[in-house]
Amino acid sequence: MAVQQAEKLYTVDDYLAMPDEYPRYELLEGELIEMVSPTSRHQLILQRLFKVLDAHTEAHHLGVIFVAPLDVILSRTSVVQPDLLFISKARRAELIGERITGAPDLVIEILSPATSARDFNQKRKLYARHGVKEYWIVDPDDGTIEVQRLQGTVFSTLALYEQGQILTTPTFEGLGVDVGQVFAE
Repeated sequence: MAVQQAEKLYTVDDYLAMPDEYPRYELLEGELIEMVSPTSRHQLILQRLFKVLDAHTEAHHLGVIFVAPLDVILSRTSVVQPDLLFISKARRAELIGERITGAPDLVIEILSPATSARDFNQKRKLYARHGVKEYWIVDPDDGTIEVQRLQGTVFSTLALYEQGQILTTPTFEGLGVDVGQVFAE
């Protein structure tokens, strides 16, 4: 839900001056957006994805996986908190400080009724515009994970994975994610 109408464009400075407590917010192109608490199902899916991605990333010394909440500052008017994000070893020093400043290599958003339209539209365009190389949209209701890669300034769908399939991606060579395990009850 929007907290403030577009009568004022908020900046990173306004965002960082807010109390560090609930409710949590994202700053999307100058608009403060209150974030809704995730469900237990959302958290289980997040946990499963984190475990498999973190283990692979650590084993192959690829970089680092972060889990929300963690501010990712994309511009003067946009601060997001993706569910999961990956920063490659080569870009680690450039992006990681107290917060992440710049576009991660990979962003993963787990859809919920309150966020799905924003994740599919506004945030997807924002991530593309700022150079996120890969974007996963995880849909708990459909049991799918859509893997999108940046092509120029827009995302293009590489594949839509569903239960019974193994997700692979050029971002994590040698990784195979059992989509059924991600969504297991």
